Amino acid sequence: MFTRNKKSFDQINFLQSQHFISFTHQVDDKHPQKNEKGIIPAGSFYPKNDETAIGLTINDVDVSNGDQPIGVIVEGYVLEERLPEKPTDGAKVALKEIKFYSAGNQPSVDNAVAKVDSAKVNKSTAGGEK
Repeated sequence: MFTRNKKSFDQINFLQSQHFISFTHQVDDKHPQKNEKGIIPAGSFYPKNDETAIGLTINDVDVSNGDQPIGVIVEGYVLEERLPEKPTDGAKVALKEIKFYSAGNQPSVDNAVAKVDSAKVNKSTAGGEK
């Protein structure tokens, strides 16, 4: 009979809503969020927390024994303060389909400012073409 040691992981729920879309990617042991036990925590930026970000990891993954498949959230709603690390401005820009929420389930100030800026109307074309 085969036996093995049971591993358990503690995960903090960082999702603001049950709606999300994820795709499978391959992750290796060179990920910057990997801890000393070889585990990349859920909510880590994939591949990095910068303008190259594709999404957020959905589960903890153990890469101590080699490359592993991992679910990467590419669209959804997340609670920013529950992520393992604070997103950089470059990551927020790159992750257009992920909405970051702050305490109290309110959109983060950075997202709100970006939406207001993008909604400003050019004065020369206000009211339609002339």
